[in-house]
Order: sequence, then structure tokens, then C-alpha cells
Amino acid sequence: MVATPIGNAADITLRALDTLRRADAIACEDTRVTAKLMGIHGIHTPFVSYHEHNAAKMRPVLIGRMKAGESIALVTDAGTPLVSDPGYKLVRECVAEGVAVTTLPGASAPLVALVLSGLPTDRFLFAGFLPNKSSARRATAGELKNVPATLVFFESPQRLPESLADLADILGAREAAVARELTKLYEEVRRGTLPELAAHYAEAGPPKGEVVLVIGPPGEEATPSEADVDALLREALTRLSVRDAAADVAARTGQNKRTVYARALELSREGKP
Repeated sequence: MVATPIGNAADITLRALDTLRRADAIACEDTRVTAKLMGIHGIHTPFVSYHEHNAAKMRPVLIGRMKAGESIALVTDAGTPLVSDPGYKLVRECVAEGVAVTTLPGASAPLVALVLSGLPTDRFLFAGFLPNKSSARRATAGELKNVPATLVFFESPQRLPESLADLADILGAREAAVARELTKLYEEVRRGTLPELAAHYAEAGPPKGEVVLVIGPPGEEATPSEADVDALLREALTRLSVRDAAADVAARTGQNKRTVYARALELSREGKP
């Protein structure tokens, strides 16, 4: 397994380049994507397509070639193979068949985002992609709410505003970071509480580029600011009455019920839920 860059083509190790040149074949998700990287580095090793749709068919083929003495380099479109990719089944079957397996470490978007987030790194959980639907996202957030670790997710930029609103609703005012376009020209890391980030992207709209979301562990919640409370109230008012929205937000933030209710009335009258 050979890690490849997540954006900047120069982020590849000397050992990886040597291995890719010497391999009998490179197994890759999308030959077009891999061809661009190999072209930059002057590598002409033949490609073999290996992805989630043909993996069951191709695993015996690849294992057969390796048993015959060939070396196969497995890459993903970007980053470290097996991280949110189908490669683990190939590794498992290689082990079962007595085929030697090793990995050449390198770039990994979850680790890059974690390092840049400014959040605790001593214990973290990478949980892959958030579910597409709001109900499933909220259920996932509920399941992970008490995990004593920083949480790392992949997310579609188009779903980010809605996902942040769901996460703020379930996890409260935890510190978080949205990292996008990592290692690329327009790399950006936006930090704040979940309600602040939800409010920002609700107004600004979905960002461009690939996104990694990092959320601080339990106990890292900041005292909710007025902006946090307003963001939570606006979201709650889209689905609840003024009274119920105020009660819901007061319970989740620990704020005074009367104060929150008064603010909910103001927002409702302003017509900005």
C-alpha cells in the first residue's frame, strides 16, 4: 500500500516513487487520476483498475499475480490506501493466502486536518463520512457524543451547512474546525464553535473543495456566546414553536430559560429563524 498526495503532488516520499517505478503493476481506483500523478513524476508502470465495483472480481487476479512472484503497488486517488477505501479486503485475503504485505506511509487527510485544527490530538476517532440524511447524521452524532476523543469526519461541501447545524444541535457548543483544500493553493481552516461554524456556512453557503471536519471531545465545550445561542435558536425555530425552541436550546446550553425565551421571541418577530 503506497500513500499518495492529497493535493500537492510534491507530497510523496522518495521510497514511494522508487516502489511505484519498480512494481509490476499499480492497482488504483481511477486510472485517470493516478495517471496524472505518475506523469508528473515520470513513472510508466502499468495500471490495474481496483475499486469498490470490481474489487471482488479483481482480488483473486491480483493475488494470483503476486503468488506468481509479481509485486503490486496499491494506491488510492489521494492519501493513504484503506482509509475510507475498499483495500482492507485485499490486505486480509493476502494475509490469508500468505502473500507478503507492507505499507509505505505518507499523506492522510484526517491526520493533516487534526494537526491543523488546534484541537486535542492525544486521542481521536476517525469516523469516515457523515450520513447523507439528517436523521441518520443526528443518530450518528448521538452515538459518538460521549466518546472521550476528538472526532474527525469527511463531509461533502454541499451538505456541510446542514451537517454543522445537526451536529451543533446534538453536540452543543464544542470547539471545531472545518479544513478544506488541504495542501492545495487555497487551503483554509476555519475554527470556532459548532454553532458559530453552522451560522457562518448557513449564511456563506457550501464551501468549495474537499472538506474534513474536526470536533473537540466532550468537556471541550465553550460557554455558549450570544451568537451561539442565536444560531441554535434560529435552527430550532425552523422546526419548533417559540416556546419549545427556547426550552430545547436552554436545556442544551444551560442558559436561563426566561432569557432564552425572550431572545427566541425577538428572533421570531424579526422573521429570521
